[in-house]
Amino acid sequence: MIDLFAHRLLVLGGVALLAALIALAVVERRSQEDGAATLANATVPASWNTAFAGSRGQTGDAQRTTCGQVLSAAALGVTHPVLPCGAKIVLRKGETLVLSEIVDNALVEPGRQLEVTEALARILRLKGTSEIEWRFATEATG
Repeated sequence: MIDLFAHRLLVLGGVALLAALIALAVVERRSQEDGAATLANATVPASWNTAFAGSRGQTGDAQRTTCGQVLSAAALGVTHPVLPCGAKIVLRKGETLVLSEIVDNALVEPGRQLEVTEALARILRLKGTSEIEWRFATEATG
């Protein structure tokens, strides 16, 4: 059971890293062609990824993230150890879809691939650590 869980974590981490590397390669190629490409203009995969996620807990006073943001109790953001700060992603749990962005790169709880702010956890109805789906946002989703 534990070996299967560890294997799944490694595979999911590899998929996330591969997606980020593909996005960066597309940006680099476009910048060589026209000199003005940015990550926001990169074509990224629109398929759904799964991840174990949970709330990062209540924020303290003036809690600053590794992305330099100060989180409030109403903040709607995602912590991911690999994706770049500010990357727009869509989260899905059941019928609920939420557009958010990466606000931190330091996970609080071990055993998770991503964490969400307490306010976002309430919207997604996340209790403890559970599996959710996520993907990069596209122009159609924001």
